[in-house]
Amino acid sequence: MDFGFSLAPSSAVNLDTVDLSRYNRLVRLEPDARICMACGSCSATCTAGPFSGMSVRKVLLGLQRGQDAQVNRMLSACMLCGKCTMVCPRGINTRNLILNLCRIAADGSVSKGEGRL
Repeated sequence: MDFGFSLAPSSAVNLDTVDLSRYNRLVRLEPDARICMACGSCSATCTAGPFSGMSVRKVLLGLQRGQDAQVNRMLSACMLCGKCTMVCPRGINTRNLILNLCRIAADGSVSKGEGRL
């Protein structure tokens, strides 16, 4: 019997098979990535957010879940305005975090000394 719809594919992520190499490189460069509590302050003030879905917390979660395509799309939408850095209750330099992620995505090999602005 055809009801005119189909089931959506599962969105479950098998965390045992996720490649965390990009996230681990980010944490080595920017240890503050671990203290994000995903409060959403960055998303609420993001200028690009309403138009592109950009969110620092979604970027971090995407890295932890191995969703590289989604992370790259959001990174390309970031305007690096710094509003998210100003409102972060944990004081995370989110702009620097995004820049380091862009560097990791670009060449995959960022040394410890290059991480800070």
